[in-house]
Amino acid sequence: MTGKVFIVGAGPGDPELITVKGRDLLTQATVVLYDNLVAPELLPPNAKKIYVGKKKSDHSMPQEEINRLLVEYAKNGEIVVRLKGGDPYVFGRGGEEAEALADAGINFEVVPGVTAALGIAAYTGVPLTHRDHNSSVTFVTGHDPDKIDWTKTGHAETLVIYMGLTTIGTIAEKLINAGRPPETPAVVVQRATTPRQHTIFTTLAELKHVVETAHLKPPATIVIGEVAALRGKLDWFEKRPLFGQTVLVTRAEGQSEEGSSQLRRLGANVLDIPVIEIQPPEDAAPLNEAIENLQHYDWILFTSANAVTKFFAALFLTNRDARAIRARIGAIGTHTAAALQTVGITPDRVAEQATAEGVVKAFETENLAGARIMLPRAAVGRDVIPNEFRRRGARVDVVPVYRTAVPLESLEKLAAVDHADWITFTSSSTVKNFLALGGRRLLEAGAKAISIGPATSETMRAHSIPITAEATTHTMSGVIAQITSALPKVNPPD
Repeated sequence: MTGKVFIVGAGPGDPELITVKGRDLLTQATVVLYDNLVAPELLPPNAKKIYVGKKKSDHSMPQEEINRLLVEYAKNGEIVVRLKGGDPYVFGRGGEEAEALADAGINFEVVPGVTAALGIAAYTGVPLTHRDHNSSVTFVTGHDPDKIDWTKTGHAETLVIYMGLTTIGTIAEKLINAGRPPETPAVVVQRATTPRQHTIFTTLAELKHVVETAHLKPPATIVIGEVAALRGKLDWFEKRPLFGQTVLVTRAEGQSEEGSSQLRRLGANVLDIPVIEIQPPEDAAPLNEAIENLQHYDWILFTSANAVTKFFAALFLTNRDARAIRARIGAIGTHTAAALQTVGITPDRVAEQATAEGVVKAFETENLAGARIMLPRAAVGRDVIPNEFRRRGARVDVVPVYRTAVPLESLEKLAAVDHADWITFTSSSTVKNFLALGGRRLLEAGAKAISIGPATSETMRAHSIPITAEATTHTMSGVIAQITSALPKVNPPD
């Protein structure tokens, strides 16, 4: 049974710039052949992934072999996505691949993407057309300047040069010789639309010098024309509060999305490297017994969103839901309270301070003598709450609903990190496991450590980790606020 090939433009770098159709096709793909500039976040976990990227002087796979694979996988009945940086039909060799598929009788579709020039225009403040400056724009490839008639092309009002970084000296000379004013504004953009975007504003005459001085490497795109002078006024991307900052997030997989998304919106380069893994408790008997005796509890106190998730997952497996709970419900802070809301429970009491001490304070006026309290939590945790409540006459059952482990797959990911400006620690476990995975070298290299709260800070101090700041609100948003407040409000463009 013959499959089908979708040639999809992934956009210029920012994974959110892929089209809705492109993202939907990736969820259906069984095979993905992807380029060097494709954001890793776009690659679907369940498809076979084949890297076929090309860099200057480093083609991991000849084009003919890529064409052959597309045909072969389609003939084997696979749903193939050929994921290409930018747009497939703008200097992307998508036309060649489409021809090969047509010649082989393979059913295919082409899904356009945001080409690099359009991404640069939006993310650098350089509109490619502007009523006051120009009414036309020309795209050229610069890898072989001698093949282009610069006496014609060079007079385009706005000139966008792809793949011209290594030949820019020759190109600039030919443009000036063809009559282009040496003072014509120009910008060079590297890693466009990503948190590592590097933009240099200059003139046509100085292009070669600035490229060499800045040691810029391909890929980069160059825009020449009067519209380039608008960058200083229209730039927004590189002015975001955390632009240029690399933040390593250590939370467990599946729990970092909200914080990481917030960091990205503020301009940060986010490295999601989970150093804890949430696993079932080694012995499920205490949890099962607690669920069977739900009616006997006066209070159930949740001290983390993980505890909420794992407790209710176990409850639902017994064909019960929140209606089976007769006890009053307590929560450690707004994040845990929000997790309870997702299962239909509004907690009776929420500790304002998301710490064990905050829970104790929230119950300081409560008569606990004779009260039976369930504390679903991690297998290993601080005993501040059970010890204090027992002292006040309560019967406290500490019920392990999950345990944390070190995700060994993060060892390789962390080893590949050569730089981070900030490292976020959101629990004592993240501190210990980060060190166990060899992360101290990043701290010694100058990365600044941010703590989510007092208990985490205590563990950091015990392991000789300097604390740059501690969140006043013990949430990931509080951690991000500390990073943001430590930096200048605006990063001016180069």
